[in-house]
This record gives sequence, C-alpha cells and structure tokens, in this order.
Amino acid sequence: MPLTPLDIHNKEFSRGFRGYNEDEVNEFLDQVIKDYEMVIREKKQLEEKVTELTEKLNHFTNIEETLNKSILVAQETAEEIKRNAEREAKLIIKEAEKNAERIISEALAKSRKIVMEIEDLKRQSRVLRTRFRMLVEAQLEMLNSSDWDDLMEFKVPEVDAEKKEELSQS
Repeated sequence: MPLTPLDIHNKEFSRGFRGYNEDEVNEFLDQVIKDYEMVIREKKQLEEKVTELTEKLNHFTNIEETLNKSILVAQETAEEIKRNAEREAKLIIKEAEKNAERIISEALAKSRKIVMEIEDLKRQSRVLRTRFRMLVEAQLEMLNSSDWDDLMEFKVPEVDAEKKEELSQS
C-alpha cells in the first residue's frame, strides 16, 4: 500500500547521538508532504480525465458505428438522388449565372454612380472650402482695416429734446 501524506507527517525517527537536525528533517518532510499531496491530486485528476475520455471514446465509438450504418443507407439513397440532383443542378446553375451577371451589372452601375457622387461631393467640398476661406479672409481684412478705428472715433451728435420726443413717438 502506498504512503499517504498523513503517513509521512506522522513518521517518527529514532534519535541517536549526533543525529539529524530535527528542524531540517521536519522542513524536508513538510515539503515532501506538500509535493506528495500535489502528486496525489494530479494523479486523481488524471484518473478522472482518463475515465471521462474513455466514456467519451465509447460514446464516439457508438456514434461512429451508427454513422457507418447510416452512411451505407445514405449512399444507396444518394445514388438515386444524385441523378435527379444533377439535372436540377444544371438548371439551377444556369439560372444562378444569369442572376449573378445581373447582380454584378447592377453592382457595377451602383459603384460607378457612387464614385461619381463622391467626386461631385469632393468638388463641392473644395468649392465650399474656397468660399469659406474667402469669406473668412474678407472678414479678417475688414477687422484689420482702419475703418473700425474711424468708427470708434465717430461721435453721435446730440439730439435735442424735441427731436427725441418725435423719434420716440414714431
């Protein structure tokens, strides 16, 4: 019967004159216990894995046998269906080729249209950007002009009381 971690832990050594260092022996035994427990756990996990895989293998073996039987039946049926399918396939292929050509033509037309629209949008973007730049430059030019200084120096003439009254009534 193999040793258990408890057997290792409970092992007592006789002491002799000038025997081993007890602390070193205990540390070593503790390490052996840890390693041994880990090995036992790994072994148990591996045994469980082997069991699981064996069950899966049996399951898949059964499936394989069933599939082999099904394949034989399917092969017989397939030969019959194959002849009918070949005739239908030829018709479907012809129809699919026609549809594919139509779809490709439509896609090419759409892509050409989109390319033209993109180019038009790029052109419009350049025009709008140029216009906006000109507008901003004109505004900057206006801000930098001396007319603003003249406007700031402009004084509003005093309006006498009678004219104020007339303006407020109208």
